[in-house]
Amino acid sequence: MKISKVEVMLLQSSKKMKETVPGSPADWSNIPWRPIVCRIYTDEGIYGDGEAAMAYANAAPGAFGMLKELSSLIIGADPMKNEPIWEKIYKQTFWGQNGGAVFFAAVSAIDMALWDIKGKALNVPLHVLLGGKFRDKLRTYASQLQFGWGNDLKPAITTEDYAKNAIKAVKEGYDAVKIDFFTFDEEGNTFSEEQRTGLLKPYYVNLVESRVKAVREAVGPNVDIIMENHSFLDAQSAIQIGKSVEKYNIFCYEEPNTPTPKTAIRIANKLNIPIASGERIYTRWEYAPYFEDQTIQMIQPDIGTCGGVTEIKKICDMAHVYDIGVQVHTCASPLCTAVALQVEACIPNFVIHEHHVYNLQDFNKELCIYDYQPVNGEFTVPDLPGIGNELSEYALKHCDKVVVE
Repeated sequence: MKISKVEVMLLQSSKKMKETVPGSPADWSNIPWRPIVCRIYTDEGIYGDGEAAMAYANAAPGAFGMLKELSSLIIGADPMKNEPIWEKIYKQTFWGQNGGAVFFAAVSAIDMALWDIKGKALNVPLHVLLGGKFRDKLRTYASQLQFGWGNDLKPAITTEDYAKNAIKAVKEGYDAVKIDFFTFDEEGNTFSEEQRTGLLKPYYVNLVESRVKAVREAVGPNVDIIMENHSFLDAQSAIQIGKSVEKYNIFCYEEPNTPTPKTAIRIANKLNIPIASGERIYTRWEYAPYFEDQTIQMIQPDIGTCGGVTEIKKICDMAHVYDIGVQVHTCASPLCTAVALQVEACIPNFVIHEHHVYNLQDFNKELCIYDYQPVNGEFTVPDLPGIGNELSEYALKHCDKVVVE
């Protein structure tokens, strides 16, 4: 079997995020939801789909170009040899070694599609290829409730808004929620960088604490709260905020600041809250110092930016050596959701799966043929051959496409 061509696509969703998710951070709402995907074809008629997970914010065009560039390197290759292909791209492109998000997002898309082909060729799901499932059901949390929950989204402003959104998710069966309590001010505007960094005024610390307190009182002691920060804080403000909410039994403190090994040590040493991070840490080489210093207790490698299935499995196995848990990060199309579920089913150190509020929106659901959703706060692992999902006819017709052959 040989790779015959690659279609690289920038998908065009039917709605812009601003029509569905008002007030998205950093004006993301003014940018369309634009997943970057590929479909790799073989000379035996089998194809596989993969995604470079940069659907939001400002890097999608870069991922599109990089995916086109790297696709030219795999024409004629045996798609079953994902390890040699990964190493070739890493070593022979010059920019692969110590590469960043855009480079490894493109690698992730190619690698994901290769695993999809392999599973289809052997007629087995990805979780079989990865060694078999530890579990059939995956505990799941409702994510990004500062935007609301469900189809009717609006910024959470008052403490009652935060409590109401959390209760709504809990009534659906979730026993864990994630919220960025420091996204919107009391008028519904996003906070500026200056307001969230450095030593904070008591007003900001007290505002965040009051929102956390409201959610904890609303959901009770048996629902976990994950505190999201999107790296908008720096080490000083992250420590201030972290100390103020320790008493509310925070499950983990996500992306407290821009991930760097030295500041991670400082934050971890100052707080008694497990730290979660990783969606902006790429490859096993970047993860290594965090493992060695024990500064992250739950890693969150993104299946669509860290290097794909081949790389994420290595990262998760390395984390297991250090007794570090895993939540695979996914904020992308349903392609990445399907792959993340299968990877999480196959690792012993899985903790919880993220169900992003964007996964509830039509602008995302329409892009794939299957719409996987949790039931009572648990996901069932897909059992179809390959990754378990593929691009819809809508997606294939509404895209900017380049064919590499």
